[in-house]
Amino acid sequence: MMEIILLKDVDNLGFADDIVQVKNGYARNYLIPQGYAILATPSAKKQLAEKLRQRAHKEKDIIEKARQLAEKIKALEIKIPAKAGKLGKLYGSINNSHIAKALQEHGIDIDKKYIKVIGGNVKRLGKYTAVIRLHREVVVELPFEVVKLEEKPQAEAAEQQEEVAQAPSAPADEQISDQSETQAE
Repeated sequence: MMEIILLKDVDNLGFADDIVQVKNGYARNYLIPQGYAILATPSAKKQLAEKLRQRAHKEKDIIEKARQLAEKIKALEIKIPAKAGKLGKLYGSINNSHIAKALQEHGIDIDKKYIKVIGGNVKRLGKYTAVIRLHREVVVELPFEVVKLEEKPQAEAAEQQEEVAQAPSAPADEQISDQSETQAE
């Protein structure tokens, strides 16, 4: 195992400026060459400690704003309409991008990569929970419900289209019969 300092957030590993232990090959062959991490040498650890001390004051404001946003998110009641069969199985699935869109409708803009649906993609109607990472210290659970999309407006629209399609055909028939009568005279 090798100790490294992350320079960027890495999914399922940690946040920027975290000191983590990873396998040697993962660090040497991927994280360090791609610029995601550096070796955690004693001098690098001292530099990181000084950097974190200087940033601590700014972090307090950021964390406070993230906590306020978390309270706002907890107060929301998210319902995501989806097409479903008679037994409640969805045609498709609901994932983190659907939740991000639902949050945008409530005026909260969060990138979908910070949203994780517990249990993976949702494939049935019902109540579920998503975890939203607002900051490394602020994580909020968002309960949401997947409800069946009402299809009555579409049925009415289809009926209207049928009426419109039939309406022009009747006058056209009358026009043809009028033309045949004038030709007969």
